[in-house]
Amino acid sequence: MTVPEAHDDRHSGDAGHPGDAGRPGDAGRERLQKVLAAAGVASRRVVEQMIVEGRIEVNGRIVTELGSRVDAATDLVRVDGVAVQLDTDKRYYKLNKPTGVVSTMRDEQGRPDLRRFTDQLEDRVYNVGRLDQDTSGLLLLTNDGELAHVLAHPSFGVEKTYIAKVRGAVEPRTLQRLKSGVELDDGPISIDRGKILRSGSDARHTLVEVTLHSGRNRIVRRMFDAVGHPVVELVRRQFGPLHLGTLRSGELRELTKSERGLLLTLARDADAQQKGHA
Repeated sequence: MTVPEAHDDRHSGDAGHPGDAGRPGDAGRERLQKVLAAAGVASRRVVEQMIVEGRIEVNGRIVTELGSRVDAATDLVRVDGVAVQLDTDKRYYKLNKPTGVVSTMRDEQGRPDLRRFTDQLEDRVYNVGRLDQDTSGLLLLTNDGELAHVLAHPSFGVEKTYIAKVRGAVEPRTLQRLKSGVELDDGPISIDRGKILRSGSDARHTLVEVTLHSGRNRIVRRMFDAVGHPVVELVRRQFGPLHLGTLRSGELRELTKSERGLLLTLARDADAQQKGHA
C-alpha cells in the first residue's frame, strides 16, 4: 500500500536547589553547563549564555546562576521548554516493522520476531507497545523503562495515527460514527480524528487516516469491522511526536536529538499530569 508521506525527544521533586554550587550535598553533582555540553546541547559558553537568559529549567525551576549544579542521573532539565536527555545510558530507536513480524523479543511459536532487528544492537532494548503481525509501521524500542511505561499505558493517552486501506467506499458519516463511538465486545471506543485520503475509482477500497489514543488489541481493525469496512492493510505512521517519515520497511535507526527531546517532553508532561490528578 502506498501512503502519503508524513513529516520527519522522571523523577519529579526537589533534588536540591539548582544553585547550590559548593554547598554540602554536591557530591556527584556537576556544573550545569558541563552536563549540557556533554549532552550535545551546545558549547559550555553558549550554555552559560542560555542560563543567564533564563532559558533553562532544572526540576521545573528557571536557573539563572552560572554556578548551578545538577545530578545527571536524577535531575530533569529542559532547554526552551524541551526536555534534554542527560542519562547517556538510555537508548531510543524507531523501527518500521514489516508485516509478518510479531512485536515480541522472543516468540514461543517460532514466528519471526524483533530479534532480527535488535541483535545488531549493543544495548538490550524492548518494544513500547505492540503492532499485530499483519500491521506494519512505526514501533519504538528503548531500554528506558520509565518512559516506556508512560508511553504504553492507556491512562496517559499517547496518540497514534494509522493509515488504513479498507474495503468499500467510506463516507463522511462513517467517520463521524467512529468519532461518536462504537460498541465493541470489550467496551465502547472512538477515534480522536479521522479523514478520508483517497477512494478507489471502483469504490472497492478507501484509504483512511485515523488518530486515537487507545492501545487495545487490534483496535483499528475491530473498529472498522464494526462499521462494515474491514481493513485490508494497516500502517502506523505516527506514535506521539514521532513520525515514520521515510524510514524503509525493516529499517531501524536511533532517534535524533530533536526526536528524543520531543519524546521525553511528552513523557514527562504526561507523567506530571497523571501525578497531579492522583
